[in-house]
Amino acid sequence: MQIYLDYSATTPPRPEAIAAVQAAMAEQWGNPSSLHQWGNRAATVLERARSQVADLLQADINAVVFTAGGTEADNLAILGVAQRYPAPQHLIISAVEHSAVEKPAQQLERLGWQVTRLPVDPQGRISPTDLRLALRDNTVLVSIIYGQSEVGTLQPIETLGQIARDHGALFHTDAVQVAGRLPLNVQTLPVDLLSVSSHKIYGPQGAGALYVRPGVELLPLLGGGGQEFGLRSGTQALPALAGFGAAAALAAAEMPSETLRLIGLRDRLFDQLADEVELEPTGDRRHRLPHHVSFCITAADGERVSGRTLVREMNLAGIGISAGSACRSGKLSPSPVLKAMGYSDRAATCGLRLTLGRSTTAADIDWTATVLRQVLHRALAPLTLSPV
Repeated sequence: MQIYLDYSATTPPRPEAIAAVQAAMAEQWGNPSSLHQWGNRAATVLERARSQVADLLQADINAVVFTAGGTEADNLAILGVAQRYPAPQHLIISAVEHSAVEKPAQQLERLGWQVTRLPVDPQGRISPTDLRLALRDNTVLVSIIYGQSEVGTLQPIETLGQIARDHGALFHTDAVQVAGRLPLNVQTLPVDLLSVSSHKIYGPQGAGALYVRPGVELLPLLGGGGQEFGLRSGTQALPALAGFGAAAALAAAEMPSETLRLIGLRDRLFDQLADEVELEPTGDRRHRLPHHVSFCITAADGERVSGRTLVREMNLAGIGISAGSACRSGKLSPSPVLKAMGYSDRAATCGLRLTLGRSTTAADIDWTATVLRQVLHRALAPLTLSPV
């Protein structure tokens, strides 16, 4: 029995998205910037995809800038704003950002920018009061992740965005984990910039988008032919974007029922493991991504058991899950997200993440809970020495 529960890492492309990719490669392979019929056919595919992604966000079609993924969208938002200023300014992010936001922030710090990282509570939530207190006269951008990929916590984006707007700062959110799972309406959300990714919503890898509110000025990261409204030069990856558009259209249509189904499965898994004292749920249970389950192995011996250990054991049982910490150069690194939430270095190497998707069934949840119990108990069992 094979069960994939790592949908926050990537999702399997839908057949409809694959078909759109194949059609673009076989029949609409022209350059969308060309004026002849081959180019026109490609341009039609490109703009249909842009319209489909815009509909998912309830955005104006001309406010969607295609990128090569969520990472590039985040970088374009942060560095595109920063490049407007001849002198360093002030940026605010959270202590639980994805590296696609944290790394550009570090780059700006090396250039003299001031960067404030807002703390989070033990559930991973930001206090609006902390944002108000952090704002300065030279704060030009606030970037706060909408749904945290490691612990599932949703931030109060409506409140935080309004605080930034009232101050006169631009507001960006990485909504990669939220898009296609919860409704997004950029007409009512107080956001100026919003990042999404194709392969998180059953589209192909290598495609993403940045919503740019009309009137917001960015400077491009790439010089070239001026595609994507001058913000992302380079001939568009039409097959990937066609698949992205197809996936976005299906996500928008299915979201009302699929979100409720995922919430039910998510809570079923939490409930089935509620009596496992060694598994402490992480993140906010109420303000949470609908498909996201995460734990910290609180009773583990850090030398013998880590998140990675259980991921390997679950994989041997045919179940794909994720650890909440990264492996760098062969050594376990404590999760910065868990550390920001108050976990010790040892505990921060013991995170687990199980994320659900379209193919997940109640039977999958029940079997996963059973196997995880067995794997955990075996891993934590006292070592016995064989007689000499």
